[in-house]
Amino acid sequence: MSTPNTKVLSLYRNFIRHGHKFSSYNFRDYTVRRSRDAFRANMTETSNEKIAAFIAKAEQELAVVKRQAAISQMYTTGEHLVVEAPKL
Repeated sequence: MSTPNTKVLSLYRNFIRHGHKFSSYNFRDYTVRRSRDAFRANMTETSNEKIAAFIAKAEQELAVVKRQAAISQMYTTGEHLVVEAPKL
């Protein structure tokens, strides 16, 4: 069984990875920013019960992000905003 630290790091990486898969800049930026903020806010937590609850909630939210990122890729328009870096 993996340690809580390993599980949390894995969840964090998956949130960032799947957050970058959104085709819309606004959704992509919001998901990545919100993920970082949530993990940083709970970084100093030491209670095992609260950590377990946070991990369970994060796993549910990660499933939502994965589904929405997949749907976002299916219905992409190909148009990019001015603030986005052009894809080469």
